[in-house]
Amino acid sequence: MTFRVLAMSAGLAALFMSASGGSVSAQAITIAIGSEPSTLDPQLRDDGGERQVNDNIYEALMARTPEGELIEGLAAAAPEQIDETTWQFTLREGVTFHNGAPFNADAVVASVERVIDPENNSEQMAYFGTIAGAEKVDDMTVIILTSGPDPILPSRMYWMKMIDPGYAAEGDLASAPVGTGPYMFESWDRGTELELAAYPDYWGGEPEIDEVTYRFVPEPGTRLSGLMAGEFDVITNLLPEFTSTVPKFAAVPGLETSVFVLGTDNEVTQDPKVREALNLAIDREAMVQALFMGYASIAKGTHVNPAAFGFNDDLDYYDYDPERARALIEEADAVGAPLVVVGESGRWLKDREQIEAVAAYWAETGLDVTTDIQEFSQYLDSLMGDGPRPDAIFIANSNELLDADRETSFIYHMDGAAASNSDAEMAEMIDEARVETDEDARQALYDEILKRAHDRNYTVPLFNLQDIYGMSERMEWQPRTDAKLIISEMSVSE
Repeated sequence: MTFRVLAMSAGLAALFMSASGGSVSAQAITIAIGSEPSTLDPQLRDDGGERQVNDNIYEALMARTPEGELIEGLAAAAPEQIDETTWQFTLREGVTFHNGAPFNADAVVASVERVIDPENNSEQMAYFGTIAGAEKVDDMTVIILTSGPDPILPSRMYWMKMIDPGYAAEGDLASAPVGTGPYMFESWDRGTELELAAYPDYWGGEPEIDEVTYRFVPEPGTRLSGLMAGEFDVITNLLPEFTSTVPKFAAVPGLETSVFVLGTDNEVTQDPKVREALNLAIDREAMVQALFMGYASIAKGTHVNPAAFGFNDDLDYYDYDPERARALIEEADAVGAPLVVVGESGRWLKDREQIEAVAAYWAETGLDVTTDIQEFSQYLDSLMGDGPRPDAIFIANSNELLDADRETSFIYHMDGAAASNSDAEMAEMIDEARVETDEDARQALYDEILKRAHDRNYTVPLFNLQDIYGMSERMEWQPRTDAKLIISEMSVSE
């Protein structure tokens, strides 16, 4: 079914007219992404496909440069910290939503309250753990309140997209989004493609690209063939072995770490010996060479990214010791025990290949291993839903906050959206680290947290991934460190 914003027609017409009234050539590009958004609501799901689209429709109070420097976005300047739990933001003047509604303090308050409302059960709460509310000072001034001291509050506001409260109440955020960004929603042909068009009244000026089509192409080989045939201008997760084949490619160090989250309360994986065996059974060096050809590195004992504050550099890499792994499975009396490995395909670089390779290693320990490759929306429910936790579930976890709170709150905290442990003591440590303002004390807490999770084998970390993109000959674009596909930073040469 296709959804359209009918009021767009006049704006689109303006894109094709010069100042003198003559027609001009529109610049349009097509991007192939690995997964279709499960929704276009920007605040409730933690869905990479949704972000790849909505990062161009919506904006946040803070932004980042392509190199990762935190800068003002919809805020006119960096926030002022009034006291330990109060931050004041002055908003940018003259910004409107795509439906003409003004962006103001009311929109910020509504955006904050909607995300943190427990009834909405937002999967993004690992980004917003301390945020307790927001209050309007005047139309262009708002304060953000936190539950305790929060040294990374400005970074959190880089992630929270701002919505129009009127449209949120009466419109359809899930299927026809309305934001303040340089692009506005035009149509969505479910299962096939989604279209955006440049917003002519964008406060930052019109971008060079006028129209964007996203095609949903889970298979990397199909994305590659489409690029080679001239159907696509950008493809995500270009396979490393084809970097020399495509017209252009770009690779940048990414913020994603592939990892399996283990269900530490499940029948088989509750045994520490089994969890240790799962880490020892994997030849990560062989995998990184065979699968990634230098475009990834072995994760050092944790899914927390090395670029994030709080990374514990003293952790040991997990050894490859298949004999010890088999012995541990025997000691745990788990030979022949069933282990279900949940994953998806197409969202991340070599995701299915990683899942299948690891499942094969685990089967060699004596476990009865099966894989369950799910459609992406179902997979998100398995990862972050209310149902039983999988024995092992794959994710390429990211950290755009560049702080260990994001990753520890998401996966290691017993109440995290993707957590599979019930370690109350570690959860208390994570809560304490979140509000610790002394950097040395905070780092010491994260060192302890990450070592505890490492030694108890709560997860099976694999690789720190690079982001690899294939591009058409006409594309001009330097990918970002945070993996956002910001179309206003792209251009084409004809």
